[in-house]
Amino acid sequence: MVRAWIMDDLETDQRLEHFTNPPEFVSLPDLFKKTGVEYFKINHQNFDSDVTLTNLKEARGYSYEDEITCSKECLQNYEEKLKHFFTEHLHTDEEIRLVLDGSGYFDVRNHDEKWIRIEVVPGDLIIIPSGIYHRFTLDTKNFIKAKRFFIGVPVWEPHNRPADNMDCRKEYLKRLEHGFEVPAN
Repeated sequence: MVRAWIMDDLETDQRLEHFTNPPEFVSLPDLFKKTGVEYFKINHQNFDSDVTLTNLKEARGYSYEDEITCSKECLQNYEEKLKHFFTEHLHTDEEIRLVLDGSGYFDVRNHDEKWIRIEVVPGDLIIIPSGIYHRFTLDTKNFIKAKRFFIGVPVWEPHNRPADNMDCRKEYLKRLEHGFEVPAN
């Protein structure tokens, strides 16, 4: 099961948990309410036949998928890529990840501009809405294998902060102000 918590403001080591003292955990309903991030538990060992995933792909129009493995052995320019993933950015499309193996952290900004760290492990599927500032890093195991899902041909361009004038950011802020609606799955 995924865990999420408010992070300390430390930026010294991106791969540590950075709990506040004591940790202020965020429940899954509050994570959605405060950020729009959605969470689903998927049978990662048999994801092709998982009903929840099948329904999500159909309802949201995910027509393309691939896999990414982040490790020193599998990712060219490993250290550079991790720095790139950890740079605060947003996307014009939602970001969908299903963890198949390993673990890592997605950090998202809440309405107070604080980071919420989301720990992901095998079977966790998260959907990060378009327009939200976020970043990704590995934990101390330095390994994750994940499925990525897209609507149509993937166009995966990060827009580093500041990107507040982008339409997707403005739309996200409206949704944040008025509340997120649970999409049909």
